[in-house]
Amino acid sequence: MRWSQAFIPTLRESPADVESPSHRLLVRAGFIRRLGSGLYAYLPPGQRSLLKIAGIIRAELGAAGAQEFFLPLPHRHSVGRDTGGPARSGDGLSSVEDRSGPASAADIPHEAAFTELFRREIRSYRELPQVWYQIHAGLCDELRLKPGPRRLRQSLRMDSCSFDRDPSGLDRSYRLHYDLLCRTFTRCGLKVDTVEASSAGTDCSQSVDFVVRMGGGEDCVISCSCGYAANLECATSRISEVADEPACGAPRRVPTPGQKTISEVAAFLGAPATHQIKSLVYIAGDKPYLFLLRGDHQLNEAKIRAFAGNMAGRQARPDEIRELFGADAGSLGPVGISGMPIVADYALRGRQNMTCGANQDDFHLQGVTPDVHFRPVWADLRAAEPGEDCSRCGRPLGMYRATRIGYLRKLATASRESGAATVLDAEGKQVPVAVGNYGIDLERILSSVVELCHDDDGIIWPGTIAPFAVVLTPVNYRESVKAAADKLYEEMQGAQLEVLLDDRQERPGVKFKDADLVGIPYRVVLGAEKVSRGQAELFERASRKTELVDLASVIPALQSRLLGSVPV
Repeated sequence: MRWSQAFIPTLRESPADVESPSHRLLVRAGFIRRLGSGLYAYLPPGQRSLLKIAGIIRAELGAAGAQEFFLPLPHRHSVGRDTGGPARSGDGLSSVEDRSGPASAADIPHEAAFTELFRREIRSYRELPQVWYQIHAGLCDELRLKPGPRRLRQSLRMDSCSFDRDPSGLDRSYRLHYDLLCRTFTRCGLKVDTVEASSAGTDCSQSVDFVVRMGGGEDCVISCSCGYAANLECATSRISEVADEPACGAPRRVPTPGQKTISEVAAFLGAPATHQIKSLVYIAGDKPYLFLLRGDHQLNEAKIRAFAGNMAGRQARPDEIRELFGADAGSLGPVGISGMPIVADYALRGRQNMTCGANQDDFHLQGVTPDVHFRPVWADLRAAEPGEDCSRCGRPLGMYRATRIGYLRKLATASRESGAATVLDAEGKQVPVAVGNYGIDLERILSSVVELCHDDDGIIWPGTIAPFAVVLTPVNYRESVKAAADKLYEEMQGAQLEVLLDDRQERPGVKFKDADLVGIPYRVVLGAEKVSRGQAELFERASRKTELVDLASVIPALQSRLLGSVPV
């Protein structure tokens, strides 16, 4: 490829709407351009890198015996329900409607489509195991859109499903994918952590995320030196017990004029936050829920989604709260409430003589004891906090930010009646198969590498996913230098090196700055004086080291360096 013919629109300055280093550099280096909110076009350099990531994934999956599919984006609305998969409806479902008939769903999970194919085509346990995958652009129901290619309306991803005879077979497929995902990320130049993940919104018996640590990551991970690590959405911790005064009779109604928040009530009544009950009202599936926590704890919304059957939920509006309780938020409590589930966090179990709202504006109740004055369902609702004790070893927990780039899920085994995939076993009986679900986000790999591998001059790509392996830069593309550059360019192409010849009529400084910005791993510089001596400069982008090599040795030198940089 000649730079004069390539579309690599580099920018000297950063656009005003960029936030992260990866976003800034991918735009400036001509890899991406924004087309709309959460929508980015990948320009030729970005597409070349994405294709290399996809090639690594295909190589790893192919070596493991996986088979590639191409699934349509829209599916029948009934696919998820028919196959025992998520039967999403309402807020999170995109529909496609045409003149041919019923509407189709545009974001039915891939495992539902794979499962429907499995049900139609696979009959016997002798045909197992099967591992099926696709690499495709999928729609994302992303509520927290951010500038840059990490939280998007569409993403390029690999989705894989394994079908096994029994749980032990699923364990083997799970481990197979764990190993191949680790190798994939290593080959792409990333060091990853594996953390426990939330299963909210899915039907999983085990869930693990692969994350990359970075200061600007969208996710928070709670971790301990003992090895425990979990996404904040599902992390647990130990908390110290709180001593209560003994309960004494019925709750006492006390005036609290204008006192709405936990801290205001604590100051007014002298009741510490640890001795108060926080009441939060959510609507899930058009049904109200009352969630209760200790006053100093925060609600984990992923945990309440899991409790409510993975239905999309939202906080109740002020008018809905007034209609349900006869009072405004800040004066709510569980005593005397009926007609809705009351769900209390485990930290309230065994407590007594606590303070909560009286369901009347400007009044609270004191002396409230759970399981005496109200009967809740108990669940894990609170968000773990750094500094709390690890639930495994008791040491203090820490927290770091990270970005998720892959996942592993063991789907809960469904019954035959639920419509799940089944096969005939050795005795001729229909039995459900064990299903695993696995994924990689290619665009997040790309942006994570840039976020972690850059300097003031631009991107520093690992050789495995760089758009080009080497840029050939003649200082002045004319006369003897042009002849030497053209000859070396043809020889590099013949040696199967991915070379970009910078044949532009630009100043050397402009060429060098662009090459550094794009992040091509090696640069071969040809100047008139060195060409006359039969030499060239070989520059390594990562180390910024330069050495003189004979023109005849340039290709062997590049081949040895590129081979040595490929993780296996």
